[in-house]
Amino acid sequence: MKSVLLIGLGRFGRHMAGKLNEMNHEVLAIDINEQRVNDVLPVVTSAQIGDSTNENFIASLGVRNFDLCVVAIGDNFQSSLETVALLKDYGAPFVVARANRDVHAKFLLRNGADQVVYPEKEMAIRAAVKYSSDNVFDYIELTGDYSIYEVPIPRAWVGKTLVELSVRTKYHISVMALRHGSHLDPLPRPDHVFQEDETMLILGANKDLTKFILRK
Repeated sequence: MKSVLLIGLGRFGRHMAGKLNEMNHEVLAIDINEQRVNDVLPVVTSAQIGDSTNENFIASLGVRNFDLCVVAIGDNFQSSLETVALLKDYGAPFVVARANRDVHAKFLLRNGADQVVYPEKEMAIRAAVKYSSDNVFDYIELTGDYSIYEVPIPRAWVGKTLVELSVRTKYHISVMALRHGSHLDPLPRPDHVFQEDETMLILGANKDLTKFILRK
């Protein structure tokens, strides 16, 4: 369990608060808007109304005691910059900040953010990959060059095993898991026989994954 300071309770912040709560982390949620604070109270450990650009307010929070500080402010970039700088000035060990554009990310990193996330950009890329192909059920980008895809079992693979198909050698991808309905089978055995109603999670370089998905 980690202690998390979450600043900014718009849609992104609220969703993050809910997930952190689901994972049993301690969350102190902050927003300048009273209604947003009231709305998130049921799913956080505690919440306060406050201006995160106010140095006295940040000083009162004891930010060095939090394992993670998240700046989820999405509608005021200047406030986001000032908040990140104040958090680092007062000893926050790790600060993740939300960015909407590349130029925002650069300034946030220069101001002390340890990591930057692009929720809209990441979801847009994921949706583009997922919905533009009939053969992709889900997609996670790991780096700019490597990803994980969930895809159906190729018809020609049904009744055969990983060993028979020489998947890594022939396609340069790794089968990380198999899904059958709601059941997930991680790291399938080399002698597993592929079934028609399964899907598989495959890991590889984007160029190899694309070639595999678009194969004839």
